[in-house]
Amino acid sequence: MDDLEFMLPRQLQWAMDAALADTPVVCLLGPRQCGKSTLARAQKASRKFLTLDDVNLLNAAQKDPEGFVGRLPDEVTLDEVQRVPELLLAIKRSVDERRRPGRFLLTGSANLLQLPKLADSLAGRMECLYLQPLSEAEKKRSAGAFLKRWLAGELWDSKLMEDSPGSSSLIKRVVAGGYPEPQGRTPERARQWHRQYLRAVIDRDVHDVAKVRDSSEVARLLERLAHQTAGLLNASSLATDLRLDRQTVDRYLTVLERLFLIRPLAPWHRNSAKRLIKTPKIHVIDSGLAASLAGLSAEDWNAKRDRFGHLLESFVVQQLIAQAGWTDPDLRFWHYRDKDQVEVDVVITRGREVWGVEVKASATLHDSDGKGLRRLAAQSGDDFRGGIVFYDGKSILPLGGDRRMIAVPLELLWKW
Repeated sequence: MDDLEFMLPRQLQWAMDAALADTPVVCLLGPRQCGKSTLARAQKASRKFLTLDDVNLLNAAQKDPEGFVGRLPDEVTLDEVQRVPELLLAIKRSVDERRRPGRFLLTGSANLLQLPKLADSLAGRMECLYLQPLSEAEKKRSAGAFLKRWLAGELWDSKLMEDSPGSSSLIKRVVAGGYPEPQGRTPERARQWHRQYLRAVIDRDVHDVAKVRDSSEVARLLERLAHQTAGLLNASSLATDLRLDRQTVDRYLTVLERLFLIRPLAPWHRNSAKRLIKTPKIHVIDSGLAASLAGLSAEDWNAKRDRFGHLLESFVVQQLIAQAGWTDPDLRFWHYRDKDQVEVDVVITRGREVWGVEVKASATLHDSDGKGLRRLAAQSGDDFRGGIVFYDGKSILPLGGDRRMIAVPLELLWKW
């Protein structure tokens, strides 16, 4: 849905402009169809745009990477650069010969930093930015400033406590996800788009990032993960269910991560914490894709509330990480769970500073809400900065007697 992409400003634009102003190579990474090409094309008209999805350009770059780069204009965008990894070494040599800001804008639908041959090829010469599927804030044309305001402590302001927003059509947002193209479609047509999207990515991109015997097995693994999004990773169980060996599942998980289809959240811990479970959580990055693959629709909200709880958690993780991209790239995301089964859905860190996030699908709060946040605060000590419980309510409310912990309406993620 290109018109939607052109109409909706992407908050990462400002970070990209800043990087191009002082860095020779800027690489815009993210899943296919999230809007990378549209954002790259929106640069000044003098910047030439070339896509390696063009078969003729692809063949020319593969046959003679050095010659291909040598014939490029002074300022150029190379779209889907992961299709010819050899280009990065040629770009490195070109930059070393003539180093000036903004020469190369690259886009990639695979995480180049996780490809062994490419990880160090442009070290010190390239800045990577990560474009996510459309956030709810971008869809609403809001500032996407919730994360910034929370980390700055502004949610505790008494005026904000009084100005509570109204309720929202939360589940429709979760099921829609963030890929631009299906946003204007009916739910049925959107689900069809998601299924076709997965097929295209698996057929086109898997072999760019790894040697895979049967790419359909990668698709089967993602479908299984869609049913378990926001769950702890159990690779052995996945291997048994899919009738694959454990090493193959591990390799396929790496492929899905490199293609920006899943996001592992590592467990957070302090070195002195002895009772933590050190298993990552796996999130399917886009909640719309996960819903389609898991066969969930908005009408299932009440009947399958437990499954939607996990889907909602992945949705919130995605909104926060998208906002972090234009708020503070030094933020890191984790999860917390100890052997007493006390957990926090998301832990955010910056240096030694720690924040916690819990996600509830309900509009009702209980005394037990915030138990995990209190445990996280105890583990973090003086480094704990605050915790929130997102819920489907209308008011910002205190949680217990600790002023650092509050309950926050989910819709503030896109209202602010």
